[in-house]
Amino acid sequence: MAVTGWFVALVALGVVPIVATGSAWALVGWLVLVLALGALDVALAASPRLLRIRRELPGPVRLGETTSAELVVVNEGRRTLRGVVRDAWQPSAGAAVTRRALVVRPGRAWRATTTLTPFRRGERRAEEVTVRSIGPLRLAGRQAGHAVPGVVRVLPRFSSRRHLPSRLARLRELDGRTSVMIRGQGTEFDSLREYVRGDDVRSIDWRATARRSDLVVRTWRPERDRRVVIVVDSGRTSAARIDDEPRLDTAFESALLLGALASRAGDHVDLVVVDRRVRGRVQGATGAALLSTMVETMAPIEPELVETDWSTVPALVRSVTTQRSLVVLVTPVDSPGSARSLLAAVPQLSRRHLVVVASVTDPDLAVAAVTRTNRDEVYRAAAAERARLDVARVAAALGQVGADVVSGSPADLPPALADRYLAYKAAGRL
Repeated sequence: MAVTGWFVALVALGVVPIVATGSAWALVGWLVLVLALGALDVALAASPRLLRIRRELPGPVRLGETTSAELVVVNEGRRTLRGVVRDAWQPSAGAAVTRRALVVRPGRAWRATTTLTPFRRGERRAEEVTVRSIGPLRLAGRQAGHAVPGVVRVLPRFSSRRHLPSRLARLRELDGRTSVMIRGQGTEFDSLREYVRGDDVRSIDWRATARRSDLVVRTWRPERDRRVVIVVDSGRTSAARIDDEPRLDTAFESALLLGALASRAGDHVDLVVVDRRVRGRVQGATGAALLSTMVETMAPIEPELVETDWSTVPALVRSVTTQRSLVVLVTPVDSPGSARSLLAAVPQLSRRHLVVVASVTDPDLAVAAVTRTNRDEVYRAAAAERARLDVARVAAALGQVGADVVSGSPADLPPALADRYLAYKAAGRL
């Protein structure tokens, strides 16, 4: 049984008989009357259990975008149901309205559209729909819950895609599509041309020279069809929020931008998300299917509050490829203690591969380190400076064992990693 505000107001009016008669029996009689009216109202209310409820859910939606889900209520009883329906979506689904008044005649259907603007990535769920049926006197009614599960998958935002056109233009310049082909760099054969003074004599093609009776040299370009293996850390340190965004989401943004750029360059891109176990893997996808597969894989992954086991990563990379590749480890670089496992794994990778460690940094540390107007801020500045020194120490140690370190704020890390990839291409290292 559920009561309304009118029932409470009617009970409160019981003070009138007491004041008028001065007898407590008047209050008892009034309460008996109100309860009888409430029981009658419950008996006359339509049963909320005689409803059939289903959902019509949208497809995947990107984080921050708006979508809508429909709730369809069919009255299979003999009475018109008047009341309230509550659709219990998770708060992070961003449902604009969760309670609505409804009137459903027998055999008819009632529809409600719920606008969703999710503010967290992953699977946003709704489990139950609660219906309260109010009687004709509007004093009381019946209430029942219906298990109507529903899931809306929220994909990564990929706001860093705005950097893709400018990086693709630079990539075309490197490939010679919008400017003259860069000569003498890389390891992939491009064409033959006549020898000019200053050319490297090691580039002379003696067979072509014998056929033409003139010195002919080979030209080269950065090798295509290389492999890029992106390893994303989903351990406990990736759960921290920087600029109101989890580090894991920043890692996904960086991986998506690099994956899109490398795929356009003709390289094979593989993705592995790992902590103590492999949480997600993308392997063998190319072209337009690569990004869609990556975002579908990333969407349901949340950080695990465990230490990442970096000792398994070298074997994991070997299972992906045996040829020399660019291996990108997207993980926070914080303190020497938490990076000990990472520092032990990097030498095994750098002996065979080109290794880059991409780490998101907190821009608030730089601000806190220089703000010292009072005692509390001085202590905060000292802590911030210590944290920055720890990061610098770990970055230096990674450089000594053969890894390049790319760092930046959540907005700066994805383009910085893409720029490092282009720099390797320009230098013929990839």
